[in-house]
Amino acid sequence: MGDKRRARAGAPAQRVYREAVVLGAAAYAILLQIAHPGVGQGVADHSDFAQRPVDRLRGTLVFVYGLVYGTEEEADRVARIVRAIHKRVTGPGYSARDPELQVWVAATLYACNMHVYELVFGPLAPEDKDEVYRHSAVFATSLGCPPDRWPATRADFDRYWADMIGAIEVNDTARAIARDLFHPANPVVRALVRVQRFLASGLLPEHVRAGFGLEWGPIHQRRFDRLVAAVRTVYPRLPLTVRTLPRDYYLHDMRRRAARGGRDRTERRGPGRVLPGRR
Repeated sequence: MGDKRRARAGAPAQRVYREAVVLGAAAYAILLQIAHPGVGQGVADHSDFAQRPVDRLRGTLVFVYGLVYGTEEEADRVARIVRAIHKRVTGPGYSARDPELQVWVAATLYACNMHVYELVFGPLAPEDKDEVYRHSAVFATSLGCPPDRWPATRADFDRYWADMIGAIEVNDTARAIARDLFHPANPVVRALVRVQRFLASGLLPEHVRAGFGLEWGPIHQRRFDRLVAAVRTVYPRLPLTVRTLPRDYYLHDMRRRAARGGRDRTERRGPGRVLPGRR
């Protein structure tokens, strides 16, 4: 993976993905991912992430942070491990190596994070948005997706995204995964998941939210709007060291595990799953 495909220090992409607040997009992105029938069926057949949401989150964050902030060697290692795991994830009508699925999963990582970032910080300048978009292509290409399958420009992506969102029809498989995801056994995780469910419900397009059977009405919308307004006021004023705690923790964890060598669980099983895969 050459440096030209990674964001330089201080680049707009690094400013966006460093922010802890974009983790509010986690369930939002997951629900959009599994709403695609190929991804949803792959999750149902090969993954237990709904029972282990913290592990799923860790895997995704190691993938994102490793690609955006890791050294070239670290980014290559993360991508190589994920690609190796995905070779085994196939089934009737889907494959984790299918560029269509790779683009969709990468698209949700980019679009959902950008949505939340701009809700809190306001719109980026167009040239900065273009740069974030160009660097976000690595989420697809690191999975093995041919570079020409990622929409060439942000305008192309906007058309792709609108078409994909408009075509979503949430099926029973996706609804079953969502039910499991939102009812974890661990009571501490359950409280966090309730917050994620509320955020996802407010962020999802109306027809997708309805497809998942997520309750929403004027009272929910007012609460969501008040929450966004409060976060928009308070969060940007927090020290940067607080806002980047998840990034710094998971990069440290990734490097600590890598230093253990081949016997480390991460090296044997991979840093987590971006497309579905059993752990």
